[in-house]
Amino acid sequence: MKRVALLLFIWLSCLPLSGKVYSENPSVNSIRLAVLQNDIHHLPLWVALDNGFFREQGINVEIAGIFRAGPEIMSAFSAGSLDMAYVGEAPTVTAVANGTAKVVILAQVNTEGSAIVVGKNSPIRTISDLKGKHVAIPGYSTVQDLLLRKALSASCVDPRQIKMTVIKPPEMIGALRTDQIDAFIAWEPYPAQAICKGVGKTLASSSEIWKDHPCCVLVADRQFAQANDEKMERMLKAHREAVDFIRDNPDEALRIAIKHTGLDEQTAKQAIEKVKYVSNLNVEGLKEYVNHLKELGYIKLNNVGSFVKNLVY
Repeated sequence: MKRVALLLFIWLSCLPLSGKVYSENPSVNSIRLAVLQNDIHHLPLWVALDNGFFREQGINVEIAGIFRAGPEIMSAFSAGSLDMAYVGEAPTVTAVANGTAKVVILAQVNTEGSAIVVGKNSPIRTISDLKGKHVAIPGYSTVQDLLLRKALSASCVDPRQIKMTVIKPPEMIGALRTDQIDAFIAWEPYPAQAICKGVGKTLASSSEIWKDHPCCVLVADRQFAQANDEKMERMLKAHREAVDFIRDNPDEALRIAIKHTGLDEQTAKQAIEKVKYVSNLNVEGLKEYVNHLKELGYIKLNNVGSFVKNLVY
């Protein structure tokens, strides 16, 4: 009995105090991954999970958090609670540039997939008609913020000529319905929901404003990525397989989207059609976005090129 107790003591003494062991054996360790709640842009993650693509690569993915906003995910990275995440490029760039999180981008998840929406019976017909109107955005420094400014600039409208306000996308449809705002810009499925509920109509899709613009990305904690290079490659393989599956099996992809978002079929189908699911990173789009944030004073950088090079894994 004393011998057994001694052996147990020796074994326990060898365990790391942190309790955090990264191993290639998925039964020993999982990749702690986060995702945004009901964000149809993150369909590749759900496809990979439902079809066992991660498991086929020998990766055990643990959904460690379902968040409502990208900055919340960046805070979780800062706290050491996450290894990887599907998240917007906007909060990723802002957090890294401001030193609040240390992550790297592995792949693109989607491009496009946003829209400017006005009331169903609104007299607004063109971007120029937004002058003097109340327009909601999901946040300053977001991709949608840049898209709106691009659209206004192309129509020779100064952003100061509109009343811009920040509203969470789930609340935008109600604000439009009750005439609290004249228009909003958001990512899918919110534009599709506004249309399918008979509340709004599309004034301009993001593909018309900035073709192939970057949106969501797959990111990893920098230290975790550097210590697990092989795992990163296998995660990328599973992600690419999921993107290919969406392209080749649209009906099954739609079923998976409905399952994970709770959207009705009409809304989910309309939303997916506006999103381009890709895995190759739009580096030039990333540079343009970073330059935009720098010009507006949201971030401070000495060299955009070096920043982007270090940000991409």
